[in-house]
Amino acid sequence: MEIQGKAAIVTGGGTGVGRAVSLMLAERGCSVVINYSKSRDEAEATAAEVEKLGVRGIAVQADVAGDEACRKLVQTAVDACGGLHVLVNNAGTTEFLPHNMLDEITDPMWERILAVNLKGPFQCTRAAREPMLAAGGGAVVNVSSVAGIIGVGSSIPYACSKAALNNLTIMLARVLAPQIRVNGVAPGFIAGRWLEQGLGPMYEPMKKHYEKRLPLGRVCEPEDVAAAVMSLIVGSDMITGQTIVVDSGMTILAP
Repeated sequence: MEIQGKAAIVTGGGTGVGRAVSLMLAERGCSVVINYSKSRDEAEATAAEVEKLGVRGIAVQADVAGDEACRKLVQTAVDACGGLHVLVNNAGTTEFLPHNMLDEITDPMWERILAVNLKGPFQCTRAAREPMLAAGGGAVVNVSSVAGIIGVGSSIPYACSKAALNNLTIMLARVLAPQIRVNGVAPGFIAGRWLEQGLGPMYEPMKKHYEKRLPLGRVCEPEDVAAAVMSLIVGSDMITGQTIVVDSGMTILAP
């Protein structure tokens, strides 16, 4: 798919993988609407970097857990950029809770994690369908996790939300074909603020542990995951309904 002169929405686009994707899209001449829920300063800074690359960059607040917010986000992108061709569903949330702490998992945890990680991508994609069709087609990429494949990660609700997202990717790919392709990426351990804040003092020991064991010898950087996202947008137009694992070999580690 050629994206020069086109427009994209990246949810959770101000930090980490979202920021890296936003900049890579802009480098290829694609205007970017950078969605954020709470990280306003980072989103506006990323939008400014996008603008420096010669395309439109705007930061838009929206909580993707709400359908009305998703629809307003998409309409804002269409109004600002004249259309919509790419959607990257990157926004996510979790609770860092050991998997054996079953009694500590609450209904509000389930509800919030599923609302952002599963309903959010569905609602954003549903809202983007008509503008993408009007533009002649488009590409959607859902940012999942190896947690949804091998049952690891920050918490049981998080892993379940990502497993469901992988399934949603397949179903939406069927429904929206042939004009709109829907794919996903499933990262492993990603260096950066998300895990630094969530793991606290365990971040560095865990990072070093994986660096010693991973077949490719290092954990992912946001740019590694963003490159995979970009490959599903600007690469072969014959890929849909797939979730590509980007994990430095985490999922093939020996038990």
